Amino acid sequence: MGNKSQSYISNIGYRLAYGALYVLSLLPFKCLYMLSDCFYVIVYHVVKYRRKVVWRNLTTSFPDKSHDELKSIERRFYHCMCDYVVETIKLLSISDEDILKHIEFRNVEQMETYFDQGKDCAAILGHLCNWEWLSTTGLAFHRYPDAVMGLIYHPLRSHVTDRLMRSIRQSKQGVCIPKKDILRYLVTYKRENRRNLFGYIADQTPKTENIHLWLPFLNHDTPVFTGAERIMQKMDNAVFYVDMRRERRGKYTCTFILITDTPAQCGQNEITKRFFVMLEESIRNQPECYLWSHNRWKRANLNKDDNNSIDQNKN
Repeated sequence: MGNKSQSYISNIGYRLAYGALYVLSLLPFKCLYMLSDCFYVIVYHVVKYRRKVVWRNLTTSFPDKSHDELKSIERRFYHCMCDYVVETIKLLSISDEDILKHIEFRNVEQMETYFDQGKDCAAILGHLCNWEWLSTTGLAFHRYPDAVMGLIYHPLRSHVTDRLMRSIRQSKQGVCIPKKDILRYLVTYKRENRRNLFGYIADQTPKTENIHLWLPFLNHDTPVFTGAERIMQKMDNAVFYVDMRRERRGKYTCTFILITDTPAQCGQNEITKRFFVMLEESIRNQPECYLWSHNRWKRANLNKDDNNSIDQNKN
């Protein structure tokens, strides 16, 4: 099959999928959450989606919790995950005014103050609550409505799914930039004097060849990315941690907490280390809101004894 035929089929698939999701997104939240409850029964009880991975992650992360406590967290996690799906779809049609009734952004004024100084900002976050809703952050900036609000993402293998996710994430003024291109875009924005805030989801599992640092995280020796920190230092960003909390179903608060406004003066890996300490605290406050279905600890640190020397060599 030629490239033109594949492109045509992919485009048709995208249009059909987008249309179906858009129609679904028109449902009120009450109906969407009823649908989420149905998804929960199917995903948790019937399909048992990644139940073994979730249970292993929970039991090893919280060895001090009882079996009943862990089971409660597990069930609530699957409810939150199903809510995440319908809430993300809702972004396709919800108005700017309505989404701001469901998510409150705190400490945006401090980031605008850095914009006043000609300084750009970076937000570092984990897979907590509904991170997709953070694409609406730009709606909370009153004095800089034209600032670039972006997120760095890893393109998906499926062209249809990738295009759908970009459409959702860019539906509320967000800008999606592939991670391999982010530095080029940031340099361009700086040259054009366009203020910007980019979000880095920094708790993903790096490939073996990209492991530069291991940190203690949720009772595990965990491989982590350090690339985001190096970009923040190069661009001299004011760096904020995103503390996202689920207040109740369909209601979130997102607080931007300053980590540093002088990243170049921070010690090696200091920003990354502080981020994981803050993320763990957020997770322990609301463990059901974290993405436990990801097989995050599938790699063992075979060089644990001389990890420091390895980190020095790789960085």
